[in-house]
Amino acid sequence: MSENGPETKTISYDKAGVRPTNIVSGMEALLGVVRKTFEIRPVALDLGYYASVIDIGGGQGIAISTDGVGTKILVAEMCEKYDTIGIDCVAMNVNDIICVGATPLSMVDYIAVQEINDELLGAIARGLYAGAKLARINIPGGELAQLGEMVSGVNPGYGFDLVGTCIGTVGLDKMLIGADLAAGDTIIGIAASGIHSNGLTLARRVLFDRMGLGVDSHVAEFGRTVGEELLEPTAIYVEEAMELIASGLRVKSFAHITSDGFLNLTRTKKPVSFEITALPDIPAIFQVIADGGPVTPEEMWRVFNMGIGFCVVVDPADTAQALAIAGRNRPAQVIGEVIDDPERRVRIKPYGLAGTLETHFQKV
Repeated sequence: MSENGPETKTISYDKAGVRPTNIVSGMEALLGVVRKTFEIRPVALDLGYYASVIDIGGGQGIAISTDGVGTKILVAEMCEKYDTIGIDCVAMNVNDIICVGATPLSMVDYIAVQEINDELLGAIARGLYAGAKLARINIPGGELAQLGEMVSGVNPGYGFDLVGTCIGTVGLDKMLIGADLAAGDTIIGIAASGIHSNGLTLARRVLFDRMGLGVDSHVAEFGRTVGEELLEPTAIYVEEAMELIASGLRVKSFAHITSDGFLNLTRTKKPVSFEITALPDIPAIFQVIADGGPVTPEEMWRVFNMGIGFCVVVDPADTAQALAIAGRNRPAQVIGEVIDDPERRVRIKPYGLAGTLETHFQKV
């Protein structure tokens, strides 16, 4: 197949440089060894969920998760704006912690820099503080590493990477892992704030390389510049999740919609499937990327959140009350229901797509 032939006119995550097949095989090699550490000290919740849980006695567990910000950092460097990327780092961590029903407590950060730069570090710190305030956590420590031979970036001396590790507490009998999901349970989708912190490699390839835009280019559909659109901080869903848990409503599972999109719904203990029947209008950022690539619908729905950043699955009798809480800070709506199908499929009916974490989305 010719790279310039008609078959390859579309662009994908793979062609942009992120190869999911390689990631899966690499993860299998890594986790095969990591799981052996459970023989040293057992875990209360196995791998595969949004966070792991460690039994600390007395019926209590510590949930732990780690994540970074990815190539959104390169956009921050292009914009020379570093005071929101810390919010993204906090968001990517706490949004995973809450998915197992845990209350986020604390996060430590790891910042690797090309050079020590007070302006850069001060701006990153302001973002971390803003994210911590939204997530109701503290940041009691971290690590700063100067790795000039390893780290480079867009602007000389300003290259960096940012990663966080978050912990939270959860009762071992309160872990939220979709153990009691049932056919007919309601899926509520809460709006994303934008592209969040996934798929930026593909977004950059389309917007900058294929469309020839710059971070200062004003796009009418966005109502602002490309840089401003891409740097919109990832939404933090801690307040809604904690209120839903405390409400006494029959919340069955949470899903953080990151890379793999709605396929993240299937990361549950009980093997069921999910049917998406109604969705809000696709935000402009995703339509521009889809058209500008072009990027196929199958790839768009696999790589991006497409406007929904977090999902709540509840007993249908509790839908109205759960929807009121879920929509307190940003738009929320019922988007579908649980289906009695053990194959862990997700079907997006409005767009004629269906898939699993293994097969990804395909036209049906």
